[in-house]
Amino acid sequence: MADIKAGAARRITAVTCVKNEGPFLLEWIAFHRLLGISDFLFYSNDCTDGTDALLDALAASDRPETGHVVHLPNPAEGRNYQMEALKAAAKHPLVTGADWVWIADVDEFLNVHVGDHTIPALIAACGNPQAISVNFQFFASDGVTDFVDRPVIAQFTRSHNPDLWCAETAIEVKSLVRRDFPLQYFGAHRPFFRKSLPEDKLPAWTDASGRKVPPKFLAAANPRRIRKFPAAGARNFATLNHYALRSLDSYLVKNDRGDVNREGRVFDDTYWRERNDAAVEDRSILRYLPRLETALDTLKADPDIARLHGDCVRLHRERRDALMAQADYARMYAHLAALPALPPGEAELIEALGL
Repeated sequence: MADIKAGAARRITAVTCVKNEGPFLLEWIAFHRLLGISDFLFYSNDCTDGTDALLDALAASDRPETGHVVHLPNPAEGRNYQMEALKAAAKHPLVTGADWVWIADVDEFLNVHVGDHTIPALIAACGNPQAISVNFQFFASDGVTDFVDRPVIAQFTRSHNPDLWCAETAIEVKSLVRRDFPLQYFGAHRPFFRKSLPEDKLPAWTDASGRKVPPKFLAAANPRRIRKFPAAGARNFATLNHYALRSLDSYLVKNDRGDVNREGRVFDDTYWRERNDAAVEDRSILRYLPRLETALDTLKADPDIARLHGDCVRLHRERRDALMAQADYARMYAHLAALPALPPGEAELIEALGL
């Protein structure tokens, strides 16, 4: 524990849940290795695009460039996949033995602005607290329709105003958690501690500018602020780039994965419109791109990894083609492609004002 308090971060474990993320796995792993992640704990369920096979191969190879990858079936018995996986992860040796834990999804990339642009540099800049919560910045699809097999961070460089999202000043976060955090359980966005914890035992917890997080967020006292807080001034040291849409092709496949066409469920374009605001250009994450491309080339030099990645890419494209052959999905694709790149409410206001 003394090493943790002194700022050591030798073992950093990333925990994530996946379903049909095959084409994007190598980029996410290679990128997070650049950040200083040493270990990866993946939980998968119901994959049909080769995600599970690729993860198994990565776990078996245990090569330095991939870090230590462990792939497990999601333990959920119902549909609460993420929370059941996080409950299991809290007891896994990769988590209990880690100095820090980072819980994030495969479309989320931590963009560190300080020092050598690694997680240890972010920890040091924040003063080595027990938790650091980093606000999302949603990156727009911005007219990219075709899925191509190249780094996501290079394709999507426009987002909403970083401090304002759909008229909200509070934006969701994901959190780095130090080993001595007084953990009750992991949430997808932040850790939780017991409500009965004495005042003098509350964890040291900052935003990505090294400022104390708001008291109501810290204590989870306000249901509207449990997983978010105002983003203005909170990203001096890091931003969490969230590529929730990617290309229109990939978004179509994502909707299929998420059962948008289930009987009795009406398609809603709100999620797309909320995240396709391309008002601001932010290319800062491209600082990682040259090293990322080199790391990807190294991973793909393994013929088995390259073949399995290629299978994921092929199956992703085949699924897109199969969906476009269905009238409902073809209409969805055309509808989303025709929407203005404005968040909900803004396009309607412009029309009402005759602007």
